[in-house]
Amino acid sequence: MKAHEMRDLSLTELEARLKDEKEALSDLHFNQAIAGQVENPARIKNTRREIARLKTIINEKISAE
Repeated sequence: MKAHEMRDLSLTELEARLKDEKEALSDLHFNQAIAGQVENPARIKNTRREIARLKTIINEKISAE
């Protein structure tokens, strides 16, 4: 999801999405630790960026209030 699409979401939707992305990242790290490999290693990087994007937009919305 692009940043401009995320800005249209409400704060509660963004926080729920952030929680989901953190869980996904945790699962990816767990699978990497257990199996030694991940199907798509770039997915970890993309998930981390998505989390950062979400946090940035959440902070923008909070400071705008």
